[in-house]
Amino acid sequence: MHVTLRVDATPATPAAPALLLRPWRADDAAALVEAYRDPLLRHWTTLHIENAEDAARWLEIQRHGWETGERLGFAVHEAPSAPDGRPAIDGRPATDSRPGEGGRLVANVVLKRPGRRPDTAEVGYWTAAHARGRGVAPRALDALTTWAFRTFAATGLTQLELLHQVDNQASCRVAEKARYRFHQTLPAHPPFPKDGHLHIRQADSG
Repeated sequence: MHVTLRVDATPATPAAPALLLRPWRADDAAALVEAYRDPLLRHWTTLHIENAEDAARWLEIQRHGWETGERLGFAVHEAPSAPDGRPAIDGRPATDSRPGEGGRLVANVVLKRPGRRPDTAEVGYWTAAHARGRGVAPRALDALTTWAFRTFAATGLTQLELLHQVDNQASCRVAEKARYRFHQTLPAHPPFPKDGHLHIRQADSG
């Protein structure tokens, strides 16, 4: 899929460095395996990554998703900073990023566009255990949201949906902080064993 993708660095906060979002790539495998050692992450995700082979398969799913345009996943890293504290990377095309740029992996965000409705897409995310409690997920999700509405405005994208199980209160808080308003409770549907919350953010919601 050919889209104009630029590296976006979200500003630093008192609690966390700036964040760098870029597509997943092969050299993220080791960090991905490390992230999935977290029991909480494994609890809330359906695909488990135990080793390098699992990571390679997952990363191939991400690569294929970009190729088809149906699943646009981003690795979220702590951005390196210049001596004055500003992000060292700003506005460079993601395809120009060099291995090693960016700090430790802190999260994953994804835009899912299966093609059923051009005006609607779904977002998802997870945060690495060491990065929780620092506002990483809301900032990364907000950056993804801004990018999605900007990139796909011409194709009619006006609404993003976020779903999580009713008992995942942390995910609910992330949705609210990223201005995804609660819309309704959905009945349980495989592979999810419990009811879910649907949150929605419109393109004109700021």
